[in-house]
Amino acid sequence: MLKIAVLVSGGGSNLQAILDSASRGEIINGKVYAVISSREDAYALKRAEAAGVEHIKVISPKDFESRGEFTAKITDTLKSLDIDLVVLAGFMHVLSDDFCREYRNRVMNVHPSLIPAFCGDGYYGLRVHKSVLDYGVKVTGATVHFVNEVTDGGPIILQKSIEVRDGDTPETLQRRVMEECEWVLLPEAVSLFCQGRLEVCGNHVYIK
Repeated sequence: MLKIAVLVSGGGSNLQAILDSASRGEIINGKVYAVISSREDAYALKRAEAAGVEHIKVISPKDFESRGEFTAKITDTLKSLDIDLVVLAGFMHVLSDDFCREYRNRVMNVHPSLIPAFCGDGYYGLRVHKSVLDYGVKVTGATVHFVNEVTDGGPIILQKSIEVRDGDTPETLQRRVMEECEWVLLPEAVSLFCQGRLEVCGNHVYIK
């Protein structure tokens, strides 16, 4: 059984999707073993408590002088728990290059667009969906990818698309992307990893 750590900063809806999937037996050979929040007031912590997650911790960047020290603390904590997979679920901090190298192809993130569109530095939250609407594209969605040193630049694991509707606002589009794409893709990708079914070759991920 692989140990999963989920890093959060806010409400934790994607964390909840993973927890719900696990409770239904859909996360095969994996268990959410730890939840680490960058904020003490993150509602995601309450979700973790309600689900009985064994290790719940707050590691705030405010307690460190640099991003490197903050990330090093997270790394030390993950190592102490023997974590196999790290999932970023609304974690609003850029991790250091050392962290990305340490956990190469063992850190997943879900991004609310079809990468390589509307991604990279500055594209997060409602900004992504506003950009989608401003550009006038007809299709958007979400992407689960491995994390590397480039923001949203790691190998793509899964993608799912939805149509952009007339009258969509950034808020309505965000909600549909979460419900129809993110909450579906992220648990699926986690389960595939835990089953050993993901093979990374260069910038491509193959599902075995």
